[in-house]
Amino acid sequence: MLDRIQITKEVEEMCCVKRGVKGEPAPIPQEGEWTKSKEIKDISGLTHGCGCCAPQQGTCKLTLNVKNGIIQEALVETLGCSGMTHSAAMAAEILPGKTILEALNTDLVCDAINVAMRELFLQIVYGRTQTAFSEGGLPVGAGLEDLGKGLRSQVGTIFSTKQKGPRYLEVAEGYVLELGLDKNDEIIGYKFVHLGKFMEAVKKGMDPKEALEKFTGTYGRFAEAVKKIDPRVE
Repeated sequence: MLDRIQITKEVEEMCCVKRGVKGEPAPIPQEGEWTKSKEIKDISGLTHGCGCCAPQQGTCKLTLNVKNGIIQEALVETLGCSGMTHSAAMAAEILPGKTILEALNTDLVCDAINVAMRELFLQIVYGRTQTAFSEGGLPVGAGLEDLGKGLRSQVGTIFSTKQKGPRYLEVAEGYVLELGLDKNDEIIGYKFVHLGKFMEAVKKGMDPKEALEKFTGTYGRFAEAVKKIDPRVE
């Protein structure tokens, strides 16, 4: 490879001057150790990256678990564009088994996923991972812990207008069924159903009505509300 490198006539005619200081890679924290990374196989860590597509119609949160430069685990979460869900399915098939350099230079179907991969690559190779100071890093499968029980993404969906005010539709606790208002018509709490736990119970044979009641809860001062509304209707 080196003998194929073309050198200009000007450089060929120069005399050789030895370089004194050549420098070494700065050590970066990786899974509880300080390492000097020179090759892709020297890179390990679990971390997250976010990206948007060019028209900013959707976004992706990408989580990768990398061991010795190879992607072992991928969690692809998308929001805002219906086509992105299918792109996420394809990206999840593409990513595991690739080096992070391969993944960076692979079309991951959706621009938002590609941008997330770029941002995540930078974090990993600079040692800014979630597991930078965790000895041995995290096992494959750790990405699912971000989803919690029921294995659903943490989604917040709130709609608001100047004319009618805010409507909480989905929050970390789950799908919002009702909003509780005080005498000033201000939100003081809400009733929600944890869809992940609800679906798990139904799959295991629990009656849907029983499951809905079991996994419905409230947040804030919902019990003190003087008025309760369905945020999707009223």
